[in-house]
Amino acid sequence: MPAPETGAFDAEHPPSRDLVADCVHCGFCLPACPTYLLWRKEMDSPRGRIHLMRLGLEGAAELGDGFVRHIDTCLGCMACVTACPSGVQYDKLIEATRQQVERRAPRSRADRLFRRLIFGLFPYPGRLRLAALGLWAYQRSGLQRLVRESGLLARLPARLRAMEGVAPEISLRAAWGTGTSDLPAAGESRKRVGLLLGCVQRVFFAGVNDATARTLAAEGCDVVVPQDQGCCGALMLHSGLEQDAAWKARKLIDAFEGTGVDTIVINAAGCGSTLKEYGHLLRDDPYYAERAAAFAAKCKDISEVLAELEPRAPRHPIPLRVAYHDACHLQHAQGVTAPPRQVLAAIPELQVADIPEGGVCCGSAGIYNLVEPEAARELGERKARNVAATGAEAVASSNPGCLLQMRSSLAGSGRALPMFHLVELVDASIRGTPPART
Repeated sequence: MPAPETGAFDAEHPPSRDLVADCVHCGFCLPACPTYLLWRKEMDSPRGRIHLMRLGLEGAAELGDGFVRHIDTCLGCMACVTACPSGVQYDKLIEATRQQVERRAPRSRADRLFRRLIFGLFPYPGRLRLAALGLWAYQRSGLQRLVRESGLLARLPARLRAMEGVAPEISLRAAWGTGTSDLPAAGESRKRVGLLLGCVQRVFFAGVNDATARTLAAEGCDVVVPQDQGCCGALMLHSGLEQDAAWKARKLIDAFEGTGVDTIVINAAGCGSTLKEYGHLLRDDPYYAERAAAFAAKCKDISEVLAELEPRAPRHPIPLRVAYHDACHLQHAQGVTAPPRQVLAAIPELQVADIPEGGVCCGSAGIYNLVEPEAARELGERKARNVAATGAEAVASSNPGCLLQMRSSLAGSGRALPMFHLVELVDASIRGTPPART
């Protein structure tokens, strides 16, 4: 039975009454919220969802299908956090509510099985490498082209179609390579940094990690890469699996302790927003609370680190017009918008275009484009139109999920463009080579 003081919620980290009370229902969040922009429904806006949380705390609403549906459709993009003049901490509210939903609310067997598939695969690089073998065979054998051209794909459930649509092009050399390792600073050392490898990043975007390490070393950083590091827990935390995320966080803290690094560098926005909140995630853990807070204080996005360092490595020209996409978990959750543009501005002949409606999510949002494919498709199409309006020749971003989502959306709209992680452009400029496509 739920504790009396928490209404429909149990006593384990329910949404805070005080944080709920901070919302004055002014409506500034409405035009910033992607789902409200799509459907114009109050309960699919941040203030509508906060109203549901209040009802749940008061015992006036149960965690039934309607309640769960409105919580599930939230992307967790945190655009409302940026827009809110009252400083409402919607990020903490939605995560607290989601972990209640995952523990207490009913889901269909198919829904639970699909989510179990996702969380049994993506946080485990070893399993992802095995999946990469099958995906490589599917792509290289011609089966993918046959499935797409025959119309068989249209007969699959929407979630499986979405998974197939955003799957990256597989390189077995990258997926099964030795991986990124420690790299000494070029010249006099200015910093000692640790590099987060990520899960999807290290298997499907290994070149981004290599580019990150090379760039940091070229700028005078000793790069330390703990090889026993695992998943950071971001996907779990953002989806309501708080205890699983906490366990992953403890393991990651253990992996980096003793390395003597000044900074922990992250090149995936979703991971970065979670690492910076480790202190909150492990606030009740007597053994890890202080260690988590100290760990979080060291975490920075690669763009923040490069923007703080006076450029030392010469940059070569890259004559290209790129549209820069602000990943939601970088611009909204972390409040990082200027550093990426500062870093890109240091590349000669590179033109950087801002995308119209740059604060609106592309539809990736962790696993959102897999579990809510229709809404993600609409947002992806909207983003593709806005990218096309820039006249850009390529797209750059700071998050692997965004790059996969936008590549799929642009290709589906007939506007396929090369996709680059921000650090790949910096690395190419330093090395004087054409940037490799992600």
